[in-house]
Amino acid sequence: MKLLIVEDEARMADLLRKGLTEEGHYAVCAPDGVEGLAMAKAYEFDVIILDVMMPKMSGYEMAKRLRTEKNRTPVLMLTAKDAVPDVVRGLDLGADDYMTKPFSFDELLARLRSVKRRALAAEETKLKIADLVLDPASREVTRSDVRISLTRTEYNLLERLMYRAGKVISRRALIEAVWGFDREIEENTLDAFMHLLRNKIDPAGRVKLIHTVRGVGYMIRSDGEA
Repeated sequence: MKLLIVEDEARMADLLRKGLTEEGHYAVCAPDGVEGLAMAKAYEFDVIILDVMMPKMSGYEMAKRLRTEKNRTPVLMLTAKDAVPDVVRGLDLGADDYMTKPFSFDELLARLRSVKRRALAAEETKLKIADLVLDPASREVTRSDVRISLTRTEYNLLERLMYRAGKVISRRALIEAVWGFDREIEENTLDAFMHLLRNKIDPAGRVKLIHTVRGVGYMIRSDGEA
C-alpha cells in the first residue's frame, strides 16, 4: 500500500515509516496537518495515518477538510486521545478507523488492511468510460467487449486515469502514482508509455478517450477530439 503518515513527533513518524516499509509498504511522512493536506491533495494514497494533536492544523481539521473537498482516501486516526468523545469526533469528521497510542504494530497492520478492504468494496466494481471498461478485481480491460492486453505499467497508468476520469492529472503526479516518489523517472519515459497505451486504447478509427493537456499532463474523457 502507498501510505501517508501525518505525524508531528519525528521519532514516531520515523518508526512508523521504517516499520511499514519493512512490511513491504511505501510510506512517506508529513510533519503537520497543513503539509499533510497538501500531499493528500497532490498525490494518491491508499490510506492516510493521521495524528490528531499537531501544529498548524489538527488531525480533526485535516480530516474535515479532506471530506469537504470530496477526497475519499481512507483515514486511520492514530492518537493518544482515547476518550470516547474524541473517538466519536474523529469518526464523525470522516475518519474510517481510530487507534490510540500506545498500540500494537500487528494490530495497526491489520487495521490498515481492513480499512483498505472496506474502501475497495465501496468503490464501483468496474470503471467505465464510453465503451472502455476496466475491472480492478480481475485487472481486465475491454473496449467494445474486446479484451485489451496491457503491461503492468500500462494498466497502472490507465487505472489512475480512469479513477480520475474527466480531470487532468499532471505528469509528475502520474509518475509518482505509478513508479513511486523515490524513482528518478523522466517525463519523456512517461510520454513513451502513454504513447504505447494510447495505441492500444485509442486505435485508428476509434473515438479518442485519452487526451494530452499541453504543458500539464493527461486526462481521460468520453467527449472531444484527440
